[in-house]
Amino acid sequence: MTAILPGATIGVIGGGQLARMLALEARRMGYRVAVQDPDPRGPAGQIADVAFGARFDDEEAALALARASDVVTIDIEQVPAPLLRAVEGLRPVHPSAGVMEIIQDRAEQRCFLQRHGFPQAAHGVAGNREELEAAAAVTGYPAVLKVTRQGYDGRGQARVEGPAELGAAWEELGRRPVVVERYLQLEREVSVVLARSAAGEMAVFPLAENLHRRHILHTTCVPARLPTPLARRATELGREIAVALDHVGVMTVEMFLTRDDQLLVNEIAPRTHNSGHFTFGACVTSQFEQHLRAICHLPLGDPALLHPTVMVNLLGDLWANGEPAWERVLAVPNVKLHLYGKSRPFPGRKMGHLLILDEDLERATRLADELLAALAAGSVHAP
Repeated sequence: MTAILPGATIGVIGGGQLARMLALEARRMGYRVAVQDPDPRGPAGQIADVAFGARFDDEEAALALARASDVVTIDIEQVPAPLLRAVEGLRPVHPSAGVMEIIQDRAEQRCFLQRHGFPQAAHGVAGNREELEAAAAVTGYPAVLKVTRQGYDGRGQARVEGPAELGAAWEELGRRPVVVERYLQLEREVSVVLARSAAGEMAVFPLAENLHRRHILHTTCVPARLPTPLARRATELGREIAVALDHVGVMTVEMFLTRDDQLLVNEIAPRTHNSGHFTFGACVTSQFEQHLRAICHLPLGDPALLHPTVMVNLLGDLWANGEPAWERVLAVPNVKLHLYGKSRPFPGRKMGHLLILDEDLERATRLADELLAALAAGSVHAP
């Protein structure tokens, strides 16, 4: 495989924060960047050399992006697989259309995991009321209904405590096809962030431990506080899934650790990921540089952790009292601020994140909560 070297153009379908950080690393390495996004001045458009102002499902724009690029990637999982297959006729695409066909449908993803023997929660798939009741009978209660397509950050999900709630929950989700999963008692949520090249080379970042609030990732602690055998098993599962998918690029596998020490695969994200943001500042190689190395057929970088860290997301809620108090964050020497260049904050929207570098993860987590409270109070210099 011929390496795609600096000076070439990286095409990205989607222009959010993942594309922005990928573009920052690409520009540092000497690549040009083209993005496709409805807002040419969005997070990635502000950094890119070329911006195509179009939705991520606009095939004509995607083909124009491909003609202007040497390799194409994505920053959002909703890019239609048929569109990617059309782009593959012009340029290499990572992740491939074949990978996205599996990942974009929860039912297909569950079938893939089952076919390859990967551990997951008891579940069933339902497209009508009869199938819904049959699936819930298999999983038992409480259970969680998840729409098979377009759900993220808790959207498109409903928890049901018993049979009496089943119909109403399905109606609330728009009577769409769903995966019904057994509700689990969890000890931890972890994610394996790794990169794989077309030649099969792999590099795995240190295991990340995640805490969600309101179904949105709140903090990521690295290294994860798991016994070594469980951490090793999680890493092995991530590697095996990447090989089974024949994935090229960065990929994240989210897993549940139950209270009886079972590791279960929750979701696969075939792209750079929110829980991998710690790598951009706390590792030798960031997930964004690693993704570029993988899709450009370059040797992978060192994924080693330089410093234990806590990443905390900054949501639009922090703007409720005006511009957050950035001066309070920037006064702390072991904290790194990342803002995504989004112009409109609203509740639940990811606007940026903080990295807190500290050997003591408990202390770093406490500081994260203190800084969020300080930011929410509003800037002391605000007009």
